[in-house]
Amino acid sequence: MRVVMFGYQTWGHRTLQALLDSEHDVVTVVTHPRSEHAYEKIWSDSVADLAEKHGVPVIIRNRPDDELVDQLREVAPDIIVANNWRTWMPPEIFTLPVHGTLNIHDSLLPAYAGFSPLIWALINGEPEVGVTAHMMDEELDAGDIVVQRAVPVGPTDTATDLFHRTVDLIAPVTVEALGLIASGQKEFTPQDRSRASFFHKRAEEDIRIDWNWPAEDLERLVRAQSAPYPAAFTYHRGRRIEVVSAVVSEGRYGGTPGRVFYREGDGVVIVAGTDARTGRNHGLAITRVRTEDGRELPASEYFTSMGGYLTGRP
Repeated sequence: MRVVMFGYQTWGHRTLQALLDSEHDVVTVVTHPRSEHAYEKIWSDSVADLAEKHGVPVIIRNRPDDELVDQLREVAPDIIVANNWRTWMPPEIFTLPVHGTLNIHDSLLPAYAGFSPLIWALINGEPEVGVTAHMMDEELDAGDIVVQRAVPVGPTDTATDLFHRTVDLIAPVTVEALGLIASGQKEFTPQDRSRASFFHKRAEEDIRIDWNWPAEDLERLVRAQSAPYPAAFTYHRGRRIEVVSAVVSEGRYGGTPGRVFYREGDGVVIVAGTDARTGRNHGLAITRVRTEDGRELPASEYFTSMGGYLTGRP
């Protein structure tokens, strides 16, 4: 099949490489310009560079326009394949090819449609994550599922671990889905919209630690904000510190959320949870921190004495 590929960053790069390695003919690539946005500089393998290396024409757009529609009509694709295309795609584009548009999304749809699905899924304690190839329709990430593959989430996995595990699914999922479509299959699995969830992009407010959260949730937040993602942060004596690593405490600690309370093992336990006053909660044992000047050190060295509070703002 003649394929036009829409994509960006490493997800798009892996998709394009899979297409180039397949039996299909990539006739044009559409991608976004480079961005200085913090999250878009992460996993930023260039789709444009890969396309140009293989002699595939590249169109750069922030969002579709009438000129792009005309260009796509000229190349007459049999199908569009999209992965990590960051803006709305109008019906005149996704319905243009005879086989429509196949979108590759890094979640187990219908759950975690939208943005940053791996991070949100890890924070929420999901037992597995994955990749879904689905047909695009007018509702974002809501079309019929063609192929879906899952991988388990381990108890110490970070978002970075899950990225590497799921990005390796892109090629086999994409190629298998295209094979089914090329074979003439037209009926696929409708999404159960009663199970759908839709998440927004990550921003600074989303990595600010709220000590009213249970320690188990905070521990997953820290793992979800693993390098190269911006780390979860809090304030100590008015200065911002990033929590690089942490574990749920073995003991249960009572008091006020955010209290710097007790040395346990290699960590310093912070009281956590809205009902921490009951003494039934585990705390978050911070093991490594990063200071405002970029120094990373064990929490046991940073917290030279117990007492005081960690807060959400200076």
